[in-house]
Amino acid sequence: MAPATSRPSAARQSSLRETNLAVLTRTLFASGGGLSRADLAVRTGLTRATVSRLCQELIEAGIVDEHEQDVATGPGRPATPLHPARRTLAGLGFEVNIDYMAGRSLDLAGTVLGEFKVPGSFADSDPAAVLPQLGELAADLVETTRATGARIVGTHLALPGLVDATATTLLFAPNLGWRSVRPVGLLGNRFRALGAEVRVANDAKLQALAAATQGPGGEAKPSTFLYVSGDIGIGSAIIVDGEISGGQHGWAGELGHVSIEPFGPLCHCGSRGCLERYAGKTAVLEVAQLPPTTPSADVLRRLEIGEERVHRAVARAGWALGIAIADALNLLDLSDVVLGTGLAPLVPWLEPSLRRELATRVLAAQFVDISVVGAPEDPCPASTGGALRALQSVISRPAAWIPGD
Repeated sequence: MAPATSRPSAARQSSLRETNLAVLTRTLFASGGGLSRADLAVRTGLTRATVSRLCQELIEAGIVDEHEQDVATGPGRPATPLHPARRTLAGLGFEVNIDYMAGRSLDLAGTVLGEFKVPGSFADSDPAAVLPQLGELAADLVETTRATGARIVGTHLALPGLVDATATTLLFAPNLGWRSVRPVGLLGNRFRALGAEVRVANDAKLQALAAATQGPGGEAKPSTFLYVSGDIGIGSAIIVDGEISGGQHGWAGELGHVSIEPFGPLCHCGSRGCLERYAGKTAVLEVAQLPPTTPSADVLRRLEIGEERVHRAVARAGWALGIAIADALNLLDLSDVVLGTGLAPLVPWLEPSLRRELATRVLAAQFVDISVVGAPEDPCPASTGGALRALQSVISRPAAWIPGD
């Protein structure tokens, strides 16, 4: 007797549908939009009937828009291009850094729906005083975003320190002076009443994600690199194929606390000779004999007119960065470096001393080109990265955002 056959279970059919929806969204968003249903069928290998049915679900859910094509490109009915939807779903990112707090709201098309950036002085501050201020600004941004008609899909709060595996607790932020803080509970009643779920993340990791992402679901080049930022201290992150590589506990990338000199100057973290004591903004200003409140624009102006003390301070920072980055490249087998906040504008002056160290210290430098570039300009990249990370949950799991699923 021939074995009995049965139709796939409902669970398997549902799983296949969810997988196919995700394939379609990832393909469309990675392209930047403009693909027709026929294009998607060719790129994904799905049948035209399947693509047409699933695209209709994505349109009705507000994940994808269809735009009528003005001019036919060939015989027959013009193909209708599909694009990431605007003002339907939004991701939010917030951040507290040493001298500012900021927030940004993005929709699936990458449009900024609202943002803020407020200067402040938060070194060695009290989180119970700082976070309620952020909560008021964040509540305003939530209301602004919802007023556009967009539904908020997720919120990420970026902080300069170690965050626990549950993304709820800041374990230690040396430059803020914060330990064992659960930020969400301190954002205030008004923000909590709005019902926005918040996940906490390291700021450098979200900055790196912004540098690795060309709009929601897109991927910039290079897609694998070491990211290094230089605000008051030094932050870093490792990006592999467009994704954050966090290590066993999610803490990978603390390049700012790699030792340059074992008996060097004392760091806020309690160790000595850390990279940020040579290449962080505070360290550069100290060596340049400038006040700690000197704006970055003034440092750039002094570099451009050739002020010797400032040139020496930045060259010293490049030397220290070269030593630490070389260690990271040797350990991780990376050949691309992206310098972010605080460092990107200084690349022309950092590069000579930095590259000298890379050339002599990176074992593979004789076989591969080591690229060092500045990240795209962004006044609040950690907020951008937080919003993008929230939107990624829609692009990677669109079925969860389709009503009735």
